Amino acid sequence: MVDATASFDGNQLASSEASPCALPAGKAGLSTSVADSAALAAYAEFCHSALFAPAQSAGWILNWAAHTGADVVVATLRAEDRPVFSLALEVTRSGAFRVARFMGGRHANGNFAAADPQWLSNADSAAIRSMLAAIAKTRRDIDLVALERLLPDLDGVANPLSALPHFSSPNLSLAAGLVGGFDALLTRVSGKRRRKKHRSQARKFEAVGSYRRIEARTADEVHMLLDAFFEMKEFRFRKMGIANVFGEAEVRAFFRSLFADALQEEYPSFVLHGLEVAGKLRAVTGSSRTGKRLICEFGAIAEDELAHTSPGDFLFFENILEACEAGFEIYDFSVGDEPYKRLWCDVETQHFEVLVPLTLKGRALALALRHGASLKAFIKHSPMVWKLTKLLRRKAVGRTAPAAGEDDS
Repeated sequence: MVDATASFDGNQLASSEASPCALPAGKAGLSTSVADSAALAAYAEFCHSALFAPAQSAGWILNWAAHTGADVVVATLRAEDRPVFSLALEVTRSGAFRVARFMGGRHANGNFAAADPQWLSNADSAAIRSMLAAIAKTRRDIDLVALERLLPDLDGVANPLSALPHFSSPNLSLAAGLVGGFDALLTRVSGKRRRKKHRSQARKFEAVGSYRRIEARTADEVHMLLDAFFEMKEFRFRKMGIANVFGEAEVRAFFRSLFADALQEEYPSFVLHGLEVAGKLRAVTGSSRTGKRLICEFGAIAEDELAHTSPGDFLFFENILEACEAGFEIYDFSVGDEPYKRLWCDVETQHFEVLVPLTLKGRALALALRHGASLKAFIKHSPMVWKLTKLLRRKAVGRTAPAAGEDDS
């Protein structure tokens, strides 16, 4: 373990070994280490009192590390010998580069690093920069720290990482405001038509057999819903001709443990729902609960004879209704701007990205990633270009039309 203080000006890194107690008054001690079981346990302990997004929760971090064998780095800022801010990162290889990122890769969205709520009220941006310098000192093999898809705020608390140089993420995050309840939401989203459609869907389901909405409350139900979800996603991604981000065995094991472990909590922070019609799961969603926000982390539908009835939309209706009854103020559809989300959403959130090069190679990669993000944003924000891009992608695998409820984010 290295204890260090450092300065970071965006171009140069400098660090010097120091003991936290030897730091000048008003300065924070910084501890950075390659995580071992003790470091991860300390991170999990910090999460008992910290504010964080779901993908920075102890359950997410510990399960990702356990099932993927990730090369983990935990950087912790301490004030008066107590943790106040912590970055739990994994080091991945991208070609000739090594990149430190939030654990979970593309699965980690709406990120907000674990932080002490009191410290956040006057977070020290210079101290955050010193954490990055300490990472560079401790892990000289890392070329770039890439902190992507960051929330601008969490329940009104500003993200301290916004004090660093940053730029907008290429994808919007869409959400529905729930203040005022379900009826108030429906008045803003063609409620009369939506209720009529929901009743019509229910009649169609009843015509082929009974239907029920399931919440996974046992480990067996977690596995059942995830088995169905993974099969739905594999089929969809194969037809779309894109990589299946849920395809690797270790990723599937991570999600199984994440949702099963959450059942041990008094109020599970991760929850699975499914819509079963005639004895078969037709739609599945996986959600996280944090503060005033319920977040749909993922969802899928079965592309079968009932796909035209929009079982995913039916399940969203039920999920959002329950979120309102539970007192949530936001139903977050997470990253991706798609028509089926727009049917519900009246809140747009622009995530941001922080790229911190630690080496000359890292500067080159950061520049390339920023240009890539700009190009992606141009494509996504140009309806005709984005429509053409998706059409060409589907044609490459012999399809001409999108699947029902398709999300090409």
